Amino acid sequence: MLVIPAIDIREGRCVRLLQGRLEDETVYSDSPVAMAHSWQDQGAKYLHLVDLDGAFAGKPKNLDAVKEIINVINIPAQLGGGIRDLKTIERFLDIGIDRVILGTVAINNPGLVGEACEEFGPERIVVGIDSKDGNVAVEGWAATVEKKVEQLAAEMVDQGVERIVYTNTSLDGTLSGVDVEATAQLAKSSGLKVIASGGVSSVADIIRLKETGITQIEGVILGKALYSEAITLEEALAAAEG
Repeated sequence: MLVIPAIDIREGRCVRLLQGRLEDETVYSDSPVAMAHSWQDQGAKYLHLVDLDGAFAGKPKNLDAVKEIINVINIPAQLGGGIRDLKTIERFLDIGIDRVILGTVAINNPGLVGEACEEFGPERIVVGIDSKDGNVAVEGWAATVEKKVEQLAAEMVDQGVERIVYTNTSLDGTLSGVDVEATAQLAKSSGLKVIASGGVSSVADIIRLKETGITQIEGVILGKALYSEAITLEEALAAAEG
């Protein structure tokens, strides 16, 4: 299982939000670039970048920071946050992003997701499915729509998607444990490759994901657990690879 450190960028800094709320922000570094370099040096094989300003604005806002990160690392990275048209997808892939993550647009314009998979290849396109009280959260989790997670996942399969990032937003940033049951159920029902996200608090969460025996659960994103030093990247990698 792949362990993926998260770097959430807001106003050019590396931050973490509690359950996606802007008013509950903790700044962990003034330099997302230095943070990316640090995770790579500690053994990360992949990074998860989020343009938080972009997620709320509906268009990318931290392009310069993303470019700087890509220029200093030699491991792949995926990026989400405000990516809602083919031109923006192409721009980020062209500067070296390995995979783009589409969220709100999967609800508002599912056909565009299909076009992106066809034009750029399904290995370059990930859909972020964020759950809030069972429904899908959009627009930086500021709103929800009357659609169940499983329904959206099935629709994305029809669009040619092969991989999703699944987040239970009520757990994100809480260090209260990852939603293993829902993650496993989504992987089984959809047949998609799933990257788990939200709530990881200890090595035990990584082990629990592995113990499901579901091979489609291919990775786990770590944010606050790493930044608050509840878990070290070395420990996480050892648990995932053991």
